[in-house]
Amino acid sequence: MENTVHLNKIKTSQEEIELRKATGSSHSSIKMSHSSSTATLARSDKNVKSAHALADSSEAQIFYDKWAPNYDEELKAKGYASPRRCVEALISNVPPPTSGKLKILDAACGTGLVGECLAQSSLAGQFIVDGVDLSADMLAEARVKGVYRDLETANLEERVEKQDSSYDLVMCVGALTKGHIGPNVLVEFARLTAKDGLIAATVHGDVWESGGYKAEIERLQDVGIVQIVNTEPFGIIEEADTGGIMVILKKK
Repeated sequence: MENTVHLNKIKTSQEEIELRKATGSSHSSIKMSHSSSTATLARSDKNVKSAHALADSSEAQIFYDKWAPNYDEELKAKGYASPRRCVEALISNVPPPTSGKLKILDAACGTGLVGECLAQSSLAGQFIVDGVDLSADMLAEARVKGVYRDLETANLEERVEKQDSSYDLVMCVGALTKGHIGPNVLVEFARLTAKDGLIAATVHGDVWESGGYKAEIERLQDVGIVQIVNTEPFGIIEEADTGGIMVILKKK
């Protein structure tokens, strides 16, 4: 009986060795992979915390230029869901295009995660998307994705050099948060949006009221610039259902 058990252990060990050879895996490689993922997540947490503490646009530009090469990898490790969920919210509210393609502006587009989600959505082939961002290096990463028509640097705390009513849809994901763009940008988004077009934006829950976003959206509705379609909570990361506010506004 002991010999049988011993032989079975040897057989099992040999099978494990063969499996590892076939798959190229080992305890050490699995351990290294886990360590790498943990390190990426730790860097992501550190950079997100630093981003929320940015003091001004000059500091933000330097910070995001530096973060750009690792941005996608780190946010993927964190389970960042805002781009996909904003695209889904937009699709739930946007009417199908009656003529031509939808013209979309991705404001604070970063590395192009929103454009990538649009290209993988049911709107694929039905839109043209432009992007603006403060960081030239982030725009370089977005350009590689091959989704955007035009990509330009812009400071969203100032007037965007585009004509009124240029877009059917204006999107802004992840930038209406701590240490970033204030609520005054919403009137600029409305200026850029055509009549009956939509503004889709995510606002971090921690600043929704304290940062003045809720009050500004209500003001814009009160003065007849937009109609509030949605201001519901959503999960910024995949396993969460809270953390942000999904804003959908219709231009009047």
